[in-house]
Amino acid sequence: MGPPLLLACLLAPLCARGASPAQPGLTVPSSPQAWQQHEAPRRVKRAWVIPPISVSENHKRIPHLLVQIKSDKQQPGGVIYSIKGPGVDEEPLGIFSIDKFSGKVFLNAMLDREENDRFRLKAFALDLGGVTLEDPTDLEIIVVDQNDNRPLFRQDVFTGRVVEGAEPGTCVMAVDATDADDPDTDNAVVRYSILEQGAGGMFSINATTGEICTARPGLDRETMGVYNLTVQAADMSGDGLTTTAMAVIYLEDINDNPPEFTKEEFSMEVEEQAVGVDVGRVFVHDKDLAGSPNWLAKFTILEGDPEGAFAIRTDPHNNDGVLSVAKPLDHEVRDRFELTVSVQNERPLEPTAPASPRALATMRVWVRDVNEVPVFRENPLRISVLEGTPPGTPITTYTASDPDTRQLQTLTYMLLYDPADWLRLDPHTGTIRTKRELLHPSAFLQGGWYIALVLAHDDAEPPLSATGTLSIEILEVNDHAPVLQPPAALLCGRPGRGGTVLLGATDDDRAPHGAPFHFQLSPQHPQLARNWSISRFNVTHAVLAVLAELPEGLYSLPLLLRDSGTPPREQHQLLNVSVCHCGREGTCEDGVLAAATAGAGITLGALVIILGSSILLLVLAGLGAARVRGRRRALRKGLLQRSRDDLRDNILNYDEQGGGEEDQDAYDINQLRHPELFAPQVKPPLRRDAPVSSATPLAPRKLPSGPSDIEDFINEGLEAADSDPSVPPYDTALIYDYEGSGSVASPLSSIVSSLTDEDQDYDYLTEWGPRFRRLADLYGQ
Repeated sequence: MGPPLLLACLLAPLCARGASPAQPGLTVPSSPQAWQQHEAPRRVKRAWVIPPISVSENHKRIPHLLVQIKSDKQQPGGVIYSIKGPGVDEEPLGIFSIDKFSGKVFLNAMLDREENDRFRLKAFALDLGGVTLEDPTDLEIIVVDQNDNRPLFRQDVFTGRVVEGAEPGTCVMAVDATDADDPDTDNAVVRYSILEQGAGGMFSINATTGEICTARPGLDRETMGVYNLTVQAADMSGDGLTTTAMAVIYLEDINDNPPEFTKEEFSMEVEEQAVGVDVGRVFVHDKDLAGSPNWLAKFTILEGDPEGAFAIRTDPHNNDGVLSVAKPLDHEVRDRFELTVSVQNERPLEPTAPASPRALATMRVWVRDVNEVPVFRENPLRISVLEGTPPGTPITTYTASDPDTRQLQTLTYMLLYDPADWLRLDPHTGTIRTKRELLHPSAFLQGGWYIALVLAHDDAEPPLSATGTLSIEILEVNDHAPVLQPPAALLCGRPGRGGTVLLGATDDDRAPHGAPFHFQLSPQHPQLARNWSISRFNVTHAVLAVLAELPEGLYSLPLLLRDSGTPPREQHQLLNVSVCHCGREGTCEDGVLAAATAGAGITLGALVIILGSSILLLVLAGLGAARVRGRRRALRKGLLQRSRDDLRDNILNYDEQGGGEEDQDAYDINQLRHPELFAPQVKPPLRRDAPVSSATPLAPRKLPSGPSDIEDFINEGLEAADSDPSVPPYDTALIYDYEGSGSVASPLSSIVSSLTDEDQDYDYLTEWGPRFRRLADLYGQ
């Protein structure tokens, strides 16, 4: 490396006050040789090196000379100097400049260390032709900090909470402030203090951390619930610039104050018979936080209410005790109550709270007398009356009592509800009599009970009334005997299998005057026991059995039926038994005839007459059918005069609207609804009843899409057939021209006849009706 090329000289004023803090002993050599000797131990490869230059921020005398640089490669024409970098040709612009001929570097604007704490520039040395004389070198300018920034709290108001009664040293919160100055200097060292906190000095602050803690005991929310502290932060370790903020500390409530009654006695009044109404209020005072569990009161009735007639609750809005009536009060029984009530908080007191006696108060309640409604002591009143009880019979006395024993009142009565108008009520005594006979069954009875309502009212002002329910049970009387059901039976006349029948009975009386029923043969005819027997089947039925083989016929058995009423009712009844001829299985072979005879209760002669009439009707019907069939055959024989090989002229009268016996598809309406399913897959056969023509066939018509279009479709087909020159005008499309095969009747050919059948006589067709008359006219022409 060659000799040094550039010399940097600091002016005397700058050297005197601007030495770099990092190199406090730095001096500027007076000659290039001295500079080279000074830099030799650093073993720098560059030809020229400039040490860092320090300048204070907020320097106001500008422009200010910072340094002068020179190159030892002086040219005859001189050297051109220049600098580049932030503060020169990069943002921020225009802060530094250099005299290109002398190499002096100037400060042109005030510096702010908080924005830029240093600038790194490049210095260049060129000849007059712009050729670089030496490699560029670094020029670093360090901005020296000044205490020009106050500390700033992170928020204007800090909030904290601490319970009342907290021990000293209990930390509540911490405040925090920042300083924008150089943190490596005292300019950014912040210290905290409390400027103002009110009387007592209850809090202290850590000067270094800003943590606020309790300093003394005795915090009481009821005395002072909020503390407002003015906190200060100062830099330069507390001796520099300052700023302030507010620290608000709220004391949280604890239950350290029991509730107390505002007075010792409370008086109130309530009407008797009132339930659920509020009687009055008792008032308490609690110093704890309103609305909190520490403040909410709980009341208890200690004495004076053994029946539990009252209840007391807490009004959560104002903490009052509300006394209400839990059970009806009766002035005539007790007109005054004296209650002892206590109060305490929902949450128990803190152990640190001062001890105090339990708060008690006396509540005096007077019960005011009012008119009360009459009372039916037995409601509903249930009585029993025999059905058929004659009118005017007393059945009961239904009265009420007036609870107002201290008032002279009279009760009167009236029937409020008597749907069948069966009863008569004495308005003064409450005696109830029958007005008409009580009937059973009746639409006014509900399960055998008759319901009536009696109204009792007093003569007080205002009058009051009460309703009593009278339930009358209409007792059943055994006034009906059992009736045999059914009164006729059918059985086989052989003992054993088939020789039995099940008998039943009904009774219009209800239990216990009905079943079980007792069946027996009439005691007046003991000879019946030789051929018949009756045994019990269940409570309502019995079994009648044949003891000896009996001939066929109708038997009338007198029976005696008796119910289980008190006293029992019985009656004689006849049972019509039809004995039939027994089959192998023990059943009647002529069961239908025998059943009809037994059910109708008619004689054998009448049965024979009915049977003969039925046979006669069947014979007449058969003769009529044979005659009609004979006429059909004669007509068919008259029509079939030609050879049976020519089927075109054979007309058969089927007397029906459909096709032949096997023409099952003749009236298949699906062919009109879905024609695509029935499209012919092969060439249709040539019709023999139409002349052969080579004319172009007509385009197929659109088939109907629904049942409503079928009539139009048929009419259009008829019109097309009538106008078709290749088809006789009297013919149609002949959709139903196939009758099947194998029919016992001769097939029906086309209506079209051969041209050689002119000698055929068609006059007989006129006798078949208007339509066939038209056909006769066409063929007879």
